[in-house]
Amino acid sequence: MAKPSPSFAKDPILIALGDAIRRTRATRNISQEALADLAGIDRSYMGGIERGEHNVAVINLSKIAEALEVRPSALLATAGI
Repeated sequence: MAKPSPSFAKDPILIALGDAIRRTRATRNISQEALADLAGIDRSYMGGIERGEHNVAVINLSKIAEALEVRPSALLATAGI
């Protein structure tokens, strides 16, 4: 199981991004497990992203956005970043 990145865990920006991903996923009625599968990301890691525990790599943000059928910039805008 991936451990949170200690220098980034619970950073307000990561929390906001994780919340934006969670809200977008919920509006599309996609489970966290299904999103992780569609994006090719481990489900427990996806949970950590949504909780703001991981500093998301740009490539993973792109995969998540594609799975949600939105642009990465839309997720960032939803997060207020």
